[in-house]
Amino acid sequence: MTDRRESVWLGPLRQPMRKLMIASTIATGALSFFLITGTLFFGTGIGLKQFLSPGEIPSVALTMIVGFVALLSASIYFSDTRGMIEPEAKGFFDVVSLICSRLSMIATAVIVLVMFYEVVSRYVFTKPTLWANELSLWIAGFVFLLAGLYAMQQRSHIRIYVVYDLFPRWLQKLSDVVSVILIWAFTFMLIWGGYNESRDKILRWETFGTAWDPPIPATIKPAILFIILLVAVQALSNLIADWKKMPEHHSPIDEIDESEIEIIRRSIKD
Repeated sequence: MTDRRESVWLGPLRQPMRKLMIASTIATGALSFFLITGTLFFGTGIGLKQFLSPGEIPSVALTMIVGFVALLSASIYFSDTRGMIEPEAKGFFDVVSLICSRLSMIATAVIVLVMFYEVVSRYVFTKPTLWANELSLWIAGFVFLLAGLYAMQQRSHIRIYVVYDLFPRWLQKLSDVVSVILIWAFTFMLIWGGYNESRDKILRWETFGTAWDPPIPATIKPAILFIILLVAVQALSNLIADWKKMPEHHSPIDEIDESEIEIIRRSIKD
């Protein structure tokens, strides 16, 4: 089956990336099924706790490597498709933000699968896990951060236009510049104040202190600083991309999504 959707940025690399995504996803699924089956029926003892030290077990290390390739290739591939309500990517940093947004979308689906596995394992096989809740919280932390980056790229963050729309275009530009400067000032102060703590958490690989003991503090804290920096870069990218735009005026009607309304109408008719 050929993918006929228009490429946004990959161009001729779209189909090779699609094949890599499919192959790595199938491989990840097969390896995961092998590990899960061994744990449930053959008592191999390989669970999510072993994934925190993947170098000790070759099958776990291989699963993590292939899984990482699957996630990255899927994020890149799906970022090459423009959603119905997404504006056209124009900024120099938009592609990076779109890849991160697709990663957060996939991660949300992973949370659902983790909780589904927990329900089946607990109530069907009477083997509840120690890791499902913590893994869901861990992934959700990254989803929350990446969603903020995506919101900045889509310009869907909260903005108050009551006064902004009254300004002439030169004053609107000045307001945008001030906003970006404030975002960068906040980012600088956040990194300045949090760098040492983040560095220490990584160096000592600080864990959560539970039975599964994942390194949530060692990963989330540095991720906050890094992704906030990406948000600041995206804000600058938006400023440059929108610099020559014509003056815009906003009203409550702008919040209405015609495509979603049309989908609802079709579903009601069906």
